[in-house]
Amino acid sequence: MSVNAGDAVGPLFGLRVVELASEHAAFAGKLLGDLGADVVVVEPPGGHPSRAYGPFADDIDDPERSLWWWHYNTSKRGVVLDLTTTDGAAQLRTLVAQADVVLEGEPPDALAALGLDHNDLRAGQEELIWVSVTPFGRTGSRAHEPATDLTLLAGGGPVWSCGYDDHSLPPVRGGGNQAFHIGSTFAVMAALTAVLARDVTGRGQHVDVSMHAAANVTTEAGSYEWLVARGTVLRQTGRHALTTMTMPSQMRCADGRYVTTGFPPRSQRDFEALVDWLDTLGYREQFDESVLLDLAVERGGVTMAEITSDDLAMEMFGAGRGALMYIAERIPAADFFVGGQTRGLACGVVASPEEAFESEHFVARGFQVEVEHKDLGQSYRYPGAPFLMPASPWRISRRAPHVGEHDAEILGGP
Repeated sequence: MSVNAGDAVGPLFGLRVVELASEHAAFAGKLLGDLGADVVVVEPPGGHPSRAYGPFADDIDDPERSLWWWHYNTSKRGVVLDLTTTDGAAQLRTLVAQADVVLEGEPPDALAALGLDHNDLRAGQEELIWVSVTPFGRTGSRAHEPATDLTLLAGGGPVWSCGYDDHSLPPVRGGGNQAFHIGSTFAVMAALTAVLARDVTGRGQHVDVSMHAAANVTTEAGSYEWLVARGTVLRQTGRHALTTMTMPSQMRCADGRYVTTGFPPRSQRDFEALVDWLDTLGYREQFDESVLLDLAVERGGVTMAEITSDDLAMEMFGAGRGALMYIAERIPAADFFVGGQTRGLACGVVASPEEAFESEHFVARGFQVEVEHKDLGQSYRYPGAPFLMPASPWRISRRAPHVGEHDAEILGGP
C-alpha cells in the first residue's frame, strides 16, 4: 500500500482539529488525521521535545528524523507558535476560532495561566469541543501528580494482570506507550461523540480524559472483579488474569519457539477439526485421549456450564487442550500456527515485533504502508491502521510535518 500527500479524504473530512503537541494526545491526533480530519499540530519554537526521541531514520540524530515524531504525527500539518507571547496567543485564538475540536495534553492550569484555557477560548464559541488528555484528569486531588506511561499502566491496573504463573517474578509492562494510547483512544471516541451531540444540541463541551481512569477500565476482569466481588485476579502466562489459576496454554514447539494454544475446542466443529488435524499428522493413534475427542464429537461439543458441572465434559475439554499441546510439542511453531488457524482453531505463535510486522498475514491485510518522504528522496514503511473499519476507510495522507512547515500556509505571512 502506498500513499501520497493530498490523495486521502476519509470519513472525518471537513472536521478541523487544533492539536497542541504533546506525548499524551499525539496518538489521538494521529487517529483523527489518518481518518481524514484536518489536524494542525501546534509546536513551541524549536519544535516539540518529542522530536528528540530516538530511534532516528537511517540512524541520523536529527529532529526531522525522529521515528517517534514521524509515527505519531502522520496526516497532520504543523505550525510553530510561542504561546507565551501576545502574537502567539493571538494566532492560537485565530486557529481555534476556525476549529471544531481542540486537542491538548497540557498540565492542569498551564493554559489557564496564559489565558488560553477552554474557558477562555470557548467564550463566544460555544460550539467548540475541547478535549484534554492528562494523567489523572483536570480536577481532583491527584490532578497535579507527576506520571509516566509506566506509572499510569501500573497504577491503573493493566500491569497487575500481565506476567507469569510464577508470581515471584515481577509483573510485565506492556510496551509501546500503551497508557498514552489508551487515553488517546478514549479521547477520540469522546471527541466524536461530542461532535454527534453538537449536531443535535448545537453546543460543544469540554471532554476531560483521565489516562489513569481509562487504563483502569481496560483491565479486562481485573477492575470489575474487585468492584463486584472483592476478588483479586492473578497473573497467568499467556492467559487471562483470573481469580483462580487455569491450565497452561503456552507451549514450546519442536523448533524451540513458543505458541499459545488458545482456548481449547468446545463446539462439535472444533473437536472435528482437532481430530482431523491429529489424523493428518498421523498422531491420532498415539494420542491416548483420542477416544474422548470422539465422544465430544458424538455429543455435539461441550458448554462452559457442562465443563464446570459434568466430570465427563471436563475430561473432554481437557482432552482437547491435551491434544493441542501434544501437537505443539511435535511440530515447528509456524506449522502449528498455520495448522490451527486453517482449521478455525484459536491459536497463535509468539513473535517479536519485527517478525509480526514482516508476517505475510500482516502484509496481506495492508498493515505495511509506504509513506513518501520527498524531502529525503524515498519512501519508508510505516505501521498501518490499528483497526480496520470497511465503512470508515483509514489512510496516512502525508508524512509528519517539519518544524513550522505550514506556518505560511496556515498563519499567513512569508
